[in-house]
Amino acid sequence: MSRLLKRILALAAFVASSSLTSAQTTFFEHPDFPRRALQHEKIAFIPFEVSVNLRPKEMKNMTQEQLESMKDSEAQGVQSALFSWFMKRKDQGRLTIDVQSPQMTNAKLLRAGVTKELVAAYEPSELCEILGVDAIVTGTLATNRLMSQGTAVAMQLLIGASAGPQVTMTLSIYEGESNELMCNYQKKLTGSGFSSNQDMVNILMRKASRRIAY
Repeated sequence: MSRLLKRILALAAFVASSSLTSAQTTFFEHPDFPRRALQHEKIAFIPFEVSVNLRPKEMKNMTQEQLESMKDSEAQGVQSALFSWFMKRKDQGRLTIDVQSPQMTNAKLLRAGVTKELVAAYEPSELCEILGVDAIVTGTLATNRLMSQGTAVAMQLLIGASAGPQVTMTLSIYEGESNELMCNYQKKLTGSGFSSNQDMVNILMRKASRRIAY
């Protein structure tokens, strides 16, 4: 193979890789979000909606009840990881708004009868009123391996899961007063560079934080 042909193939591979990377990240921000964000005093994180794409061999030794329980733990794990990430920024003086703890958020939702099955039936303004916040952060997580500490151990015992995680996370910020979507961020991660929800959130939010108005 000639040197010129090698350079052409290398360039083609680089372009293809760059296109794939850009396709795996999407970002939207409401034009007025930077101004409105200055008026927000408190936000809360709703437990994420989690979907798990396990292989048939991995599902063989797991019941549907076990899977649902693990998905619930994963949803709360991501919720707590996001809270920790935002609180770290607040401690560093890089965040001026207050962040409601997951424990308080989940308790308020429970008292109001807002279960995971019903949360989608509520408008952002209604959830903000229930929680006493100006905006809510919601999202979805699609993964082939659960990473909360408890669920990861359970999966290892049940199915011997060892494959590197593949994760697609979508994060959305809704303002209560206007009921509008202020920001939407989606990122896909594949590999072994993270092994916990906190690792995953740190990677996902590192670049997003430069673009989110908070």
